[in-house]
Parts: sequence; C-alpha cells; structure tokens
Amino acid sequence: MALNGAAVAEGRRDQGGNMSQAHIRRAVVTGGAGFVGSHLCERLLDAGAEVVCVDNLATGSAENLRRLARHAGFSSIEADVTRPMRVAGRVDAVFHLASAASPRDYLRLPVETLEAGSLGTRNALDLAAEHGARMVLASTSEVYGDPLHHPQHESYWGNVNPVGPRSVYDEAKRYAEALTMAYHRTHGADVGIARIFNSYGPRMRPDDGRAIPTFIRQAMAGEPITVSGDGMQTRSVCYVDDTVRGLLALAGADITGPVNIGSPHELSMRALAELVRSVCGSDSPIVPVGRPVDDPRFRRPDTGLAARALGWRPLVPMEEGLRLTVEWFAGAPAGHPPEGREAEPTAGRA
Repeated sequence: MALNGAAVAEGRRDQGGNMSQAHIRRAVVTGGAGFVGSHLCERLLDAGAEVVCVDNLATGSAENLRRLARHAGFSSIEADVTRPMRVAGRVDAVFHLASAASPRDYLRLPVETLEAGSLGTRNALDLAAEHGARMVLASTSEVYGDPLHHPQHESYWGNVNPVGPRSVYDEAKRYAEALTMAYHRTHGADVGIARIFNSYGPRMRPDDGRAIPTFIRQAMAGEPITVSGDGMQTRSVCYVDDTVRGLLALAGADITGPVNIGSPHELSMRALAELVRSVCGSDSPIVPVGRPVDDPRFRRPDTGLAARALGWRPLVPMEEGLRLTVEWFAGAPAGHPPEGREAEPTAGRA
C-alpha cells in the first residue's frame, strides 16, 4: 500500500514546521468512548473540529457517547478497530487510543488487548495513510516495565516481563510503537507516539482497578483504603486535561517521538491514598493488600523532551485535580457510581 501521509501533512504545517490544532478540522479518535478518549473528543469539538469516534464499547461508556453527541460535529461508529476502518470525507488526524488500559480490563480481555495493539494499530495507520492524516499513537509508560533507570527517559528500553500477566498490555503497546515506527521508516507515514503516564480525572470507572478511583470510592464510602504492598512504590499522576493537551500538542508537532506525557511529580502510593483521604474529608483507615505481579517499584517521567519539542508541561496541581475528580464522583446519586456504571471495590495501581 502506498502511503502519502507525510507529503500531504506538509500542506498543513505552518512556517515553524508545526500543524496547529486549528488545522485539525476533522479527526478520528479510536477509543473515543473511553476515559481519556472522551475528553480528547470533547476538547477537539470545543475547538471547532469535527470528530468521528470509533469504539466497540468493550471498556468505553455509552454515557460518554451521549454526552459527546450534544455537539453537532460529533459522530460515532460502533466498530472493532481490529477490523479495517473506513471513514468517508476529510480526515486530518487519527488518534489511536483504543485499548483496554486498566488492569481489571486487560486481564479480563487479554487477547483483545493484544489485538488492539497489533491489528488495531495497523488499521489506524492504514486509515491515516488513506487520508494523508497524522496518526498519534497513545502508548503508555508501561513500556518501561519495572524500570532500572529512574526517572524514565524516552531513550530507556525498559524492563518488561514478556510472559507475565501484565505482558498483554505492556507488549501490545511496545509492538504498537514498533509497528508505528516501521510505517514511518518504510512509507514515510506522518506519526507521533505519546507515552502516557498515569492519567486521572472525571469519567474514570470506579471499578476499573486503578488506584485513584478505587481510593476515592473507598474513602467516600467510609471503607478501608486498600494500598498494594507497603505502599512505598511510586507513581506520577497527571490530570486528564493536561494529558489531552499533550496529545494535541504532539498532533501539531513535527516529531515522531516517543514523547513522555505525564507529571514529573512523584509520590508513593501510600502518600497518594492519604491525599485522596484528605480531599474526601474521610477518616477511612489505610490497609495493605497483596501486591500485583510485576507491579513497578518506581514510575516518574523525564518530561524534558515534551517541554522542548512541544512546549508542554502539566498545569493542574494534584490537589486541584483530585478535588475536581472527587466532586465528579460525588455528583452521582447516592448509592450509585457516576454515569450509572457498576462499581466494585478493588485494589489497584494509579
């Protein structure tokens, strides 16, 4: 297949070599019904772009689609990205976010997760090539595994167990990055790879197995807050608005990456639990539970490249982001999780 993405993209670039968000008149977002995907769709729509969401709702939310449908420029296709995608009309950017992203989901859907990273990425690349669009891959900090280098710089190759239970997500994203770069090197495809570190905010599912929604749900219910192991393992968490700004900045840049998108502020899981408890005004005790297999000991991005190449850095302070997230969770009717989703207590990572 002849790819013409790089050539067509040149027509969208300004004199500084960047494709501004204003030039994204129409975008395709795979996984647009998900947590980060729905925020990205909303930001694009608010900026005046048309958005086509492709999602099979395996982990996404129908409520998120109803919210997005209020915008005149929004349309959705309920489809599996592992099958070839056809979108009529102009497409300036393809954002490939479709994948199970939480431990609970990718352990429940291991083969589907691997296929989203392999077949899904190829189909997203082919769709972008068909339209001469830039393709932005939402990769993950999990490609670094349990890192031996700290903080994690994009040049670090990682320390990943390729056959452990987490490998279905880690290796899916590592393969997706390799395939994206193969298209770029072989065909000149216009691509950008974002390595997203732990993102949080409104619209997270309280049952998805990640730490922040779990901690919030437990604190608001007055239940014990469950922290894996001794709680000294660290994470860096980034509010979803900042994550979306990073993806859009990469879409408008003339670099392939990978680029770390995340907060350089690192804290222990126990400290995170204590902060959530304080924001919730809860007196729930913090109790240890078993630590997951291959759970990383450290996680903090080196964000120097994002600052230099994209002019990006996170802006929302953690306390403010947590307050906004708690307020969103608290806005649900008593006894029900936000947006009508089913909630189940679980210990997890950020």
